[in-house]
Amino acid sequence: MTLKNLCIAAAMTATVAAAAFAEEPKKAPAGAAPAATAPAAAPAPAAATAPVSADAKPVAAPAAPVQKKQLKANKAITLSMFAVIIGITMGVVVWAAKRTKTASDFYAAGGGITGTQNGWAIAGDYMSAASFLGISGMISLYGYDGFMYSVGWLVAYITVLLIVAEPCRNAGKYTLGDILSFRTSPKPVRAVAALATVAVTTFYLTAQMVGAGKLMALLVGVSYQSAIIGVGILMVGYVVFGGMTATTWVQIIKAGLLVSGALLLSVLVGAKAGFNPIGFFADVVNNPNIQDHVSKLVLRDGITLTGEDAGQRFLEPALFMKNPLDQISLGMALVLGTAGMPHILMRFFTVPTAQAARKSVIIAMWIIGGFYVLTTLLGFGAAIHVTPQGITSVDAGGNMATLLLAQQLGADIAPIVGDIFLAFLCSVAFATILAVVSGLVLAASAAIAHDIYVNVVKDGHADQHEQVTAARITSLVVGVIGIAIGIAAEKQNVAHLVALAFAVASSGNLPVVVLSLFWKKMNTAGVIAGLVVGTIVSIGLVLVSPNMTYPKVVAAGAQKVIAAMEKKQAALPPGAQLDEKDAKALAKATTDYEKNKDGTSLMGLDKPLLTLKNPGIISIPVGFLAAILAALIWPCKRAEEMWDEIYVRQNTGLGMAKAIDH
Repeated sequence: MTLKNLCIAAAMTATVAAAAFAEEPKKAPAGAAPAATAPAAAPAPAAATAPVSADAKPVAAPAAPVQKKQLKANKAITLSMFAVIIGITMGVVVWAAKRTKTASDFYAAGGGITGTQNGWAIAGDYMSAASFLGISGMISLYGYDGFMYSVGWLVAYITVLLIVAEPCRNAGKYTLGDILSFRTSPKPVRAVAALATVAVTTFYLTAQMVGAGKLMALLVGVSYQSAIIGVGILMVGYVVFGGMTATTWVQIIKAGLLVSGALLLSVLVGAKAGFNPIGFFADVVNNPNIQDHVSKLVLRDGITLTGEDAGQRFLEPALFMKNPLDQISLGMALVLGTAGMPHILMRFFTVPTAQAARKSVIIAMWIIGGFYVLTTLLGFGAAIHVTPQGITSVDAGGNMATLLLAQQLGADIAPIVGDIFLAFLCSVAFATILAVVSGLVLAASAAIAHDIYVNVVKDGHADQHEQVTAARITSLVVGVIGIAIGIAAEKQNVAHLVALAFAVASSGNLPVVVLSLFWKKMNTAGVIAGLVVGTIVSIGLVLVSPNMTYPKVVAAGAQKVIAAMEKKQAALPPGAQLDEKDAKALAKATTDYEKNKDGTSLMGLDKPLLTLKNPGIISIPVGFLAAILAALIWPCKRAEEMWDEIYVRQNTGLGMAKAIDH
């Protein structure tokens, strides 16, 4: 797996899912002949993939090697679609700028966003490139296990609905610091909460920026630096001039485009199977390319499967996530981390009532749930029509599966249709990144400007003009820093940053939010301890986890390839040489071994100390425990006396600012 593909796979993750997936091909045992180095395979012949009856037991034909897949967007069509999307969204910014006059307008759209609008905006904020590209790509290579990631992201909103949506809207104002500082000493709590918010958004923002640069460079042909600067200028423009109103409508537009694109592509996939779900999954089981791919995957575990048994295995769990503890830990981080994400929490301050907050979450759940059903269909459709071998020949992480599927199914209608469809989905992916980074910049700037500048430095004494000016300057600075970090991280492995974002949100932010809202004894000591300990422990565990790069582990894998190729060479007749593919594999393995044999990880380790890719199962309980113990050791009578007031506020919204009519 090349560094370029690794960065693409990792950075397009707005979630742990794609980050974990991006690392897997690289870590596969070298002797197992990973699909990434196998010859590309053609789509199965029509006879082999046609729907079959339940009683039929066809003998699958062997997978036939074909030319390597290529993904190249039509530059003129793609740039034209980019221009249309940018033009529409910039028009939204001009409209929103005229309505953004106060701090409430800038941070929360004046509380005038309806429940339906906010539901679509939440979906747009949440469905990142990992959802559209990473999850469908994972399903195309690992079947059922990829679907389990999408389930984790959907279930996360049940936590948001039942625990944080309504209380946060009623008890807060603009930021995480507003919620946590109500019963505590405001200055230290706001300062620590702001740092935690900036940490989460920086990890997430860097991954998104690198993903934007790599995606545009690969698909459109612009340079990486140009793509980063272009995305940065647009996101800064959205936030600095339009604030939350512009960001909200950009997210709504993006969500509509994303769902439309996924729905259209799903219809084409369904038409190929005659809209017969039984026939569709029969195509999966009996596809010779899928069978060949699965047989190589299970061979890594010493299992031999062929034919229909291998195809059926594609529809069963544990093809990718083999450790149940890892699945539980990842699930905890996804389900609880979402409720602690600052840019998600901010969305509940934009609606006028608690009822609207609940409605927005329910609408978002329906949109997100329907979307993930479509990504499942797209993932299996890509496995059938593009083939796992064809997908990995373009990107070993599988993140281009949906785009390859769009290009191929469109081209089946007419070549120009394939170009148009690919250009449309590239534009959707671009809009996806723009919407997500805009929300992240707004969350980071709110933490710095509102929590630190206005409430810590100015002690709350800043007029509306000064607050808005501070917010815009901060947004500009955060955006410029985001651009600089994105350019600097071009050649870095940023996979672990996504794991860090969810780990910090679930281990630091969520425990203190829940305890502040629902535990009478929670106080300043508890909030600071929960944030600091949860954040440090989660970051520390990620730094010693498999998310990091371990050169000696890479070297050990390369050594296995060298041994296998040398054994193969020894078995050949005298004077015979390895074929071209094996010779290249041997040369690459030799280079990798020499390059990595004496290296160590960022923390100076030879191998991971923690086997879990996400530390949630350890760090989340630690975050809760630290907050509880600190609150009990250093009790605060004032915090307990104010419990009744926060309880009334979070259940009734008493004292919450009224929405501004837009």
